[in-house]
Amino acid sequence: MFIKSFASVAVLAFLLPSTQVIAAQHEKVEGRVDATSTLPNAKPGECYAKVIVPAKYDVKTEEVLVKPESEEVTIKPAVFDAAEKPVVVKAGYTKIKVVPAKFREEVEEVEVSKAGTAWLTRLGKGGIPASPALLAGAKTSGIEIEKAAPGQCFKEYFTPAKFEQTEKEILVKEESEEIKIIAPQFESGEELVVVKQASKKKIYKPAEYEVVEEKIEIEPAKAVWKKGDGPISKIDNSTGDIMCLVQVPAKYQIIKKTVLKNKPSVELVDVPEATKAIKISKLVTDASVDKVKIPAEYKKVSIKNKVSDASFSWVAAGEKGNGTYTGNQICLKEISAKFAKVKKLVIDSAAAVEEEKVAPVSKIIKVSNVATESEEVRTKIPAVYKTVEKRTKVSPEKLVWRQILCRTNMGPGINKKIQQALKDAGAYSGAVDGNIGRGTMKALEQYQKDNGMAIGGITMDVLKKLGVQ
Repeated sequence: MFIKSFASVAVLAFLLPSTQVIAAQHEKVEGRVDATSTLPNAKPGECYAKVIVPAKYDVKTEEVLVKPESEEVTIKPAVFDAAEKPVVVKAGYTKIKVVPAKFREEVEEVEVSKAGTAWLTRLGKGGIPASPALLAGAKTSGIEIEKAAPGQCFKEYFTPAKFEQTEKEILVKEESEEIKIIAPQFESGEELVVVKQASKKKIYKPAEYEVVEEKIEIEPAKAVWKKGDGPISKIDNSTGDIMCLVQVPAKYQIIKKTVLKNKPSVELVDVPEATKAIKISKLVTDASVDKVKIPAEYKKVSIKNKVSDASFSWVAAGEKGNGTYTGNQICLKEISAKFAKVKKLVIDSAAAVEEEKVAPVSKIIKVSNVATESEEVRTKIPAVYKTVEKRTKVSPEKLVWRQILCRTNMGPGINKKIQQALKDAGAYSGAVDGNIGRGTMKALEQYQKDNGMAIGGITMDVLKKLGVQ
């Protein structure tokens, strides 16, 4: 194969630039199977690209019902005979006439207010109804208001409360105690106190180091994919961009590092205790309490005691009452019945009705009677069929990796062979100049579609089909 003569660089079609990866995932074609999630096992000098393998279909001939069997229905109309018929256009009925009732006027005397008695504040003019409180007060004082005679009055008198003065001795300060505190007595002295106990002190001896040089590998040799260049015609956002696999040598660095010469150590040293003489005060006699009693104090005050409560009393008018007249008075007044004359209408003769029979009204009209009923005439129409070709999908459209040519391993010689082969196949009408442009790639894509091949680049399959070596 001619690929072996080119540079040892593996080229692979890249999904999309990093900024477009997410967008591309959302633009997947419905029904297409993506088989490019795993990168192909590329070798130096090989080129790969994402290409679209069209779906495969199986064509079968089938008769399809385009119009089912049906019936044509024709209606034969009914036949009628003409005739005459009497029709009641207004039915007979009973006519009723109302004879109104007759009335005569009479005068009647009606009692509008019954005779009775009422409790008022006075018998003459200006007397107003006595309040329930006044009536209740009179009843409480012993007046039998239910037995009072019309024209009888009762008056209210007020007797104030009575008081007397007495003297009383009142405690103004209770008996108590005065407490005196006797302070404690002390004597001075000295005492030796340990202010810091004996201990052991640790002395740290630091480690000793020396500097040495060492060569270390900071990055191993590797093969990385780098963006390449090629005349790939983009079918959609899933195809078209190219990446190259490049060998990168390992990287090394000379570093200085510090290594341990002597380990760190710790020595124990004894530290003696520390003492101090301090002045102290010893208790000779403790504090005590002396209590002295203080007698209670009293005061004489004048007290006003109630002998009798204030009271209200009612007596019959003209009798002498106890206390002062309050101005309140109740009188039982007799009230006469009231009458009014009213006019009223009484029935002289009752209302009645008179009946009168009204005969029905008839009219002769022309009618059509059915001689023969309408009929249905049914005619069968046969079904209509059509022969069609049905395409059944055998395998879905796929997005796969395929070995291709790219700009890294292409030259004018190969390019001219591709253009000439496309021209010989009748797919290309441009110049055979070795420049793979839009016209060449459009012709190549159409050739791939016409031959049911994978679309998306100059694959090895299409080169083999064109006979390019």
